[in-house]
Amino acid sequence: MKRQQGRGGAAGPSQRQLRAGELIRHSLVEILREEDIADPAMEGVSVTVTEVRMSPDLRHAVCFVEPLGGEGAEAVVEALNRHAKFLRGRLGRTIDMKFTPDLKFLHDESFDEAGRMSRLFDDPKVRQDISPQPPSDAWKDED
Repeated sequence: MKRQQGRGGAAGPSQRQLRAGELIRHSLVEILREEDIADPAMEGVSVTVTEVRMSPDLRHAVCFVEPLGGEGAEAVVEALNRHAKFLRGRLGRTIDMKFTPDLKFLHDESFDEAGRMSRLFDDPKVRQDISPQPPSDAWKDED
């Protein structure tokens, strides 16, 4: 019997997907820390795995990464995608799942977006709108 979802079609990831994504993320961090990937783009680069989103069937994982300092992000993402099969093989030995998911790496844009928002809040025109205004005397009761 098929289970009905009462939330409609725009529901977020299931608890199972979130748990599996965190398991994959933690394992990938350990693999990237311990393994030397023979690629010029990866030499001397520390990579942060910020999030892993799993497909509903847990067979595909989209991994969001950010190189330390943000330099050469596109080259690092390309290198990780070139070595995705190697990383998947190492991942299969460390996780306890029925299937080892296919890995796809993407650059995490949230750091860039946070920097843009910070610069926006530092703009003097915006700062005057968000800073607290002194109370006005116009609303005082005169007795």
